[in-house]
Amino acid sequence: MGENSRTIKRVSRIGSYAIASSITDPTCVSCTTFNILAPIYKRLSQEDPSYRESDVKGFWLNRNKRILDWLLCERASIICLQEFWVGNEELHPLCSSYKVKSFLILQGLLTAVHKDSFRIISHRELLFNDFGDRVAQLLHVELIVPFSQCRNNNVRQEILIVNTHLLFPHNSSLCLERLRQVYKILQYVESYQYENKLNPLPILLCGDWNGSKSGHVYKFLRSQGFISSYDAAHVYADADAHKLNLVGHCHGLCNEEVKELWLQADVDRNGVIDYKEFKQQIWNTYSDQGERERDKVWDDIINGTVQTIGFSVKNAVLFPAEVEKGMWPEDYSLSDHARLTVVFSPVRMPCSRLT
Repeated sequence: MGENSRTIKRVSRIGSYAIASSITDPTCVSCTTFNILAPIYKRLSQEDPSYRESDVKGFWLNRNKRILDWLLCERASIICLQEFWVGNEELHPLCSSYKVKSFLILQGLLTAVHKDSFRIISHRELLFNDFGDRVAQLLHVELIVPFSQCRNNNVRQEILIVNTHLLFPHNSSLCLERLRQVYKILQYVESYQYENKLNPLPILLCGDWNGSKSGHVYKFLRSQGFISSYDAAHVYADADAHKLNLVGHCHGLCNEEVKELWLQADVDRNGVIDYKEFKQQIWNTYSDQGERERDKVWDDIINGTVQTIGFSVKNAVLFPAEVEKGMWPEDYSLSDHARLTVVFSPVRMPCSRLT
């Protein structure tokens, strides 16, 4: 008991109350998403922008070891990393405890699930095929922990995990490209569910979205039924766009650029970008007949009686903790991004509608 208490206190001290909670409650599932700042992107000199951390092994080796220590100490059920550098061999000890799938393009992604919690059914890699070499990764996993509330054999215990890193909106044209990237992700997830004849199941969208609650990417995802885990844990509403004043880039859009972007995306001028409208505007991917057939299949699934596992958000924390107060600590050097950890409590729910 004493040793367990010391372990929990240690985890809590390093800024992860959410993980400490999951340790005391074995029925929880935790997820950490973190842009770890690739050494090839970290500048060491303002006078010489080409001088990067990747040029000095001692620098990036020390930082990578510290990142690894944090990750192994937290022991999140799911880990989603962005800017995972191809030279990050020091993070390979993760493989001893996790099943790891990495997507090492220029914008490297690593998605790992704990061996004691999940079985990987399948994984897919999605190239956006646009500038910036942005990508996404999809993992289809099954929970193997016998959660007490989900022990019924008729309850499906599968989830889809998406890890991505979107473009940063330096101008209005990139904002529209970001919407295209998100659309491609949702389209790919929908196609994967359809092709594999999956019943509705939870979808976790993780990664570095390079946006805010006031951005159109966030609003579009909310319009499709997704919720912010952090907002759910802290009881924030969509109107609380400035409740969490995160420190970051200041390259915002002016009013004229926002109007230009919206006019391009909002076809029927009703002030809302909906799923079908966005699909018609950018791709016209499917014929009307194909859409009707797909809708019929989903209607059959939705009207079924199969139950699936769902998740309620139990807690969510950002680290460093100062970030939650809108400050960035000068002594934090693990990355130029904060780390988000969320704890979910699995619940049983009927398949009454699509996730």
